[in-house]
Amino acid sequence: MRNGIHLRKLNIVMLIITVAFSIGLIIAMNLTGKINKDSNKYTQQVIDRKNSSSDLMRASDYLTEQMQVFTVTGDRQYLDNYFTEAKVTKRRENALAVLSQGNTRSAAFLNLSAAMDESVSLMNTEYYAARLTIIAYGLNITDFPEEIQNVELAPEDRPESVSDRDALKEKAMLLMHGVEYQKSKSKISANIDKCLQELDREMEEKQKDYASKLSRQLLIENILTILIVVTMLAMVFITYRLVIRPLKYSVDLIRDEQDLPVSGAYEIRFLAKTYNLMHHTNMQSKEKLTYEATHDKLTGLYNRRGYDFLMDNVDLETSALLLFDIDHFKSINDTYGHDAGDRILTRVADTVFGNFRAQDYICRIGGDEMAVIMVHTEPALASLIESKVKKINKTLSVSDGDDPGVMLSCGVAFGESGSSSDSLFKEADTCLYEVKDGLKEEISICTREKKKAKH
Repeated sequence: MRNGIHLRKLNIVMLIITVAFSIGLIIAMNLTGKINKDSNKYTQQVIDRKNSSSDLMRASDYLTEQMQVFTVTGDRQYLDNYFTEAKVTKRRENALAVLSQGNTRSAAFLNLSAAMDESVSLMNTEYYAARLTIIAYGLNITDFPEEIQNVELAPEDRPESVSDRDALKEKAMLLMHGVEYQKSKSKISANIDKCLQELDREMEEKQKDYASKLSRQLLIENILTILIVVTMLAMVFITYRLVIRPLKYSVDLIRDEQDLPVSGAYEIRFLAKTYNLMHHTNMQSKEKLTYEATHDKLTGLYNRRGYDFLMDNVDLETSALLLFDIDHFKSINDTYGHDAGDRILTRVADTVFGNFRAQDYICRIGGDEMAVIMVHTEPALASLIESKVKKINKTLSVSDGDDPGVMLSCGVAFGESGSSSDSLFKEADTCLYEVKDGLKEEISICTREKKKAKH
């Protein structure tokens, strides 16, 4: 503790704790959402099952109604409606199928199955009543479904034994409105009621279970939220004690040009020691500021300000200006990110710097644009420059770790009598764009002879 707490280590520890609590909170929230979603899904399933169960009663009542009207009127349309429901719509079977998607051993399913069995059993009575009605009205039995044709009649109800058709009508209506029929209907209704009650009971128990789970999840979320808040407050307090308070005190001392006390966090102590050292080496600081004013921070090359100074002071007549541009640098930045772009710029700067003489000046004059001022150079060295550029591109074309390889386009202009920094730059820039436009390969060199040939 004599050297102070390391803020970096402290931040890492606090970050790990906060991230752990945050991950726990996210997981808890996701589980809460899942429980809530499952609860809603289950409730909807129960509602669907209850509706389906009610559909079985509605379908049974519909069959009864259609058959009762048929026995009274003898209108075949009602019998057709009956068989459409029984064979096509099949609401009873669909209701049982929906409920079977859950637990087929549940009391709700067993009660609905019993209601279905009773309804199916009741159809035998309905078929018999329909057959009697057909005989009573003198209809052709072959025009009706096989279920009606296959009904086995009692001897006294057979056509050859019937003398009073009205008696058959009354018997058919009695079958559909009699006490036994109504008892069967009551059984169906009672079983369906029991089914609905069981579904309500199951849903109530399940909802209690979901409510209990949600309560536990909310408690966990609240605890994790409190822990995150406490961690953040602790971080604020520690930051104030170890960073902000020492810094506020140091500001007044810096204004009075006094040495800073070595206290607070390790990093603050380090800054205080560094400042005290810089305070006693003011000349070195000034030299450093001068260097930073003329050099690019990322690459260490001369910056635009340094380039302008050099171009105003070197002998342009015996110098050459090389302009470099990284091909497709924007797409590299977009694809790999600006950090990769910075690494590539540094690599390019180091490679270019390593392939020229110590007396040459290497500058970064734009985003991905670099310039080389070669002093004591003449057009006869054009082939040497070309080989240097090809060597640089050969080196840079190979990928470096996760960073892709790159290629440089280069335009070269040789100074001559009367050359100015602007004219030399324009010539080199024109050559560079010849390469960029695909008119030249890798490098384009502007010499006095080329200028004459153009004219």
